[in-house]
Amino acid sequence: MEEKNINSIKTLNQLKNGERGTIVSFSDRGDVELKRHLLGMGGFVKGSEITLEKVAPLGDPIKFRLKGYSICLRKNEAENIKVQVVN
Repeated sequence: MEEKNINSIKTLNQLKNGERGTIVSFSDRGDVELKRHLLGMGGFVKGSEITLEKVAPLGDPIKFRLKGYSICLRKNEAENIKVQVVN
């Protein structure tokens, strides 16, 4: 079994290319409709592993890999989701 080293908690927009994290929480100050939509998709739940795949040249949007599919989020959307970084 692969051992994971847990470093710190960051928001999704603070991850670097290829960095992985486990979803910890959603910010209360974010867009409620977006939060509802992401939770409804089934992937953005506490404990799900997410990987930053690519950042657009100007830094927005950001492409993530989650539960076998890719999704792009705006920087301001990604800053409302906290993850625990894993190596």
